[in-house]
Amino acid sequence: QVQLVESGGGLVQAGGSLRLSCADTGRTFGNYAAGWFRQAPGNEREFVAAISWSGGNTYYPESVKGRFTISRDNAKNTVYLQMNSLKPEDTALYYCAADRDYLRIGVRHEADYWGQGTQVTVSS
Repeated sequence: QVQLVESGGGLVQAGGSLRLSCADTGRTFGNYAAGWFRQAPGNEREFVAAISWSGGNTYYPESVKGRFTISRDNAKNTVYLQMNSLKPEDTALYYCAADRDYLRIGVRHEADYWGQGTQVTVSS
C-alpha cells in the first residue's frame, strides 16, 4: 500500500529555493510513477512535475520548466522536488502523488495515491 508523506515546505523569499520530499512509508515507491501538484486558495489543482518509476523520464509544464526539478531515490522510497528561482505565484499547498501509469500523472493529471500536502509560501 502506498502511503505518501510530504515535507520540506516553508516560507521563502522570492528568488530563493526549497526542496520538497515525498516519502512512501509503505516502501513500494519503486514500482510507481510519481508527481507533484499544487493548489492555491481559490484555484484548481495544478500539475507541477512527473517522473517515471525508474527516474528516466520527467515532464514539466511551462510554468515551472527550468526552475523546478523532480528526482527520486528508490532505495530511500523518496521523490524530491527541487524548486529554484521561486516566485510569489508559486505559493500553494504542494501535493505528492503516485500511480502505476506515468502518463496518467503527466498527461491526464490523475493518480491513485495522494499525500496530505506541504505548504510553500513565497514572499515578495
